[in-house]
Amino acid sequence: MNKRILSEIWIYPIKSLGGIRLSSSRVKEKGLIYDRRWMLINEENVFMTQRIFRKMALFKPSFKGNGFEIRFGEDTIHLPFDHKVIDIPIETNVWDDKFVALEVEGIYSSWFSQRLGMNCRLVFFPEGNSRPVDPTYAVNDEQVSLADAYPLLIIGQSSLNDLNGRLKESLPMNRFRPNLVFTGGEPFEEDTWKNFRVGSNRFLGVKPCSRCIVITINQDTAEQGKEPLATLSDYRS
Repeated sequence: MNKRILSEIWIYPIKSLGGIRLSSSRVKEKGLIYDRRWMLINEENVFMTQRIFRKMALFKPSFKGNGFEIRFGEDTIHLPFDHKVIDIPIETNVWDDKFVALEVEGIYSSWFSQRLGMNCRLVFFPEGNSRPVDPTYAVNDEQVSLADAYPLLIIGQSSLNDLNGRLKESLPMNRFRPNLVFTGGEPFEEDTWKNFRVGSNRFLGVKPCSRCIVITINQDTAEQGKEPLATLSDYRS
């Protein structure tokens, strides 16, 4: 039997910034703990993404002390887990979903604004705030954090290996920004998964992830190319 083994766990604390690889994580209602509970918004209170601002890929978070250290080149800032917020609700969005978030108090908004070269604010999405998943795929009134659509994204290493076998230059898994990666099994078998379990946690696979141009952005340099979208379009339409 070709055994499936969980090989990687990733969170992305601030939406569309770099990720943190973990050896274990707690599963909360909205996804892995600390995964996409913060995000940057522009002057119109619209969420910001690498799709438009590729430079966001160059911010690299890591755990440090009682919070995160966020690095941009030689610059760093510390964001504690128990940071204060400005208690003025901000109506913002992720795609068509509108909801309320709160700006993180302190120098954080100006720190990101200076390094991105544009005015933006860092906002926090409290665990108790509501953001239901698409009711078309909801089973038990599930909620999601600031991820694009659903609490978790899972990818098989065999799927990436299959793709890399078709590319001139292999790509790392971080192009696809998964939460969970597993080894074993056939390429793309996760497309068909319904009920599955990781440890004692039970999950339901509801749909494949929508195709996204972020996978064409090098997460180390923020440079954008045509791959792997060009190759995927030939056999994964």
